[in-house]
Amino acid sequence: MIDWPLAELLPHGGDMILIEQILAFDEEQIHTRLIVRPNGLFSRPDGSMPAWVGIELMAQSVAAFAGCHARQRGDDVEMGFLLGSRKFESNVENFPAGTELTIHGIRSLEDDNGMGVFECHINGTGIHVTARLNVYRPPHAAQYLHESQESSDD
Repeated sequence: MIDWPLAELLPHGGDMILIEQILAFDEEQIHTRLIVRPNGLFSRPDGSMPAWVGIELMAQSVAAFAGCHARQRGDDVEMGFLLGSRKFESNVENFPAGTELTIHGIRSLEDDNGMGVFECHINGTGIHVTARLNVYRPPHAAQYLHESQESSDD
């Protein structure tokens, strides 16, 4: 179990942090978990969470992976971007309230420019969700965002 506060590892705030705990990480993978709360940000009236929110759970796990590695190196945690997902498959339409979900992200590719691909899985009782996430973490995110803003002002 990792004791670093999630708010220090993810560029999210408050209720947007959906994962609850980092169970383990190493050079190539991360394991996270959460319990579906009936009063969550994406909860349906019956307390369940739509399965499509699994993409965000996976993306936050990948962001936590990058944040853990940054902390381990003594670097600042930088913002990254979810560029897209491929091969999203879910055997359920929603995650019932009270269900414990574990998310496993495995890095299959990451280059020096910050582009990466992660194979991700969400599991729970009777639940299996998979997707491949394409992510981008620019080397200097604050500078990248500033430059992007300047070019859009032109």
